[in-house]
Amino acid sequence: MDELRKKQIICDTCEASLPFTHFEQLQNNPIEKIFWGRVSIKNATAVLYFTKESIVQKIIFELKYKQNKKAGYLLGRLMAIELLNNKKFKEIDYLIPIPISKSKIKKRGFNQSLLICESMVASSYHVPIFTGLLKSKAATTQTHKDRLQRAAQTSSLFSVTQLAQLKGKHLLIIDDVITTGATLEAACHCLLEAQPASIQIATAAYTYHS
Repeated sequence: MDELRKKQIICDTCEASLPFTHFEQLQNNPIEKIFWGRVSIKNATAVLYFTKESIVQKIIFELKYKQNKKAGYLLGRLMAIELLNNKKFKEIDYLIPIPISKSKIKKRGFNQSLLICESMVASSYHVPIFTGLLKSKAATTQTHKDRLQRAAQTSSLFSVTQLAQLKGKHLLIIDDVITTGATLEAACHCLLEAQPASIQIATAAYTYHS
């Protein structure tokens, strides 16, 4: 934890004023409602609200487009703190980062969701990271697509290796931001082939999309 503190991207005062959702404390919270009727999950949450021109947007921008790993360390640490304080997310067997395409890894240098997972583990959320969820193809932007179009596009977005390793296990999928939930839904459907005991979802931020 001290080592991560040395890699701060914002001051302690700014961190304390971040817009935390506290969704992990709510049953049937807005993140869980995203997946109603779409895929079976046990729990879901997002730690921070994401709004335009906000400090959270700047942190995500630094992570995804400025290759600033400090942003990922911060988000992972905040997620670990929030989840460790909630019993719903304590019995987890594997953290599963949402993978990105090889072209994005080449451009960015790292997978931001994996970086967040690694920071969570370093911040006392001691759960093994499973990296067998793979990106099958690059996806075009989903911003202007309706739900059916997004579902069709993401239906074969992922593949998973070592299925037997996940059978009967409690899985927690990790991503940086959730908007429509289409990518996470596709990941859940793929992971359900392994017959896990449960699937849960946690993201660093939540941006509302009508």
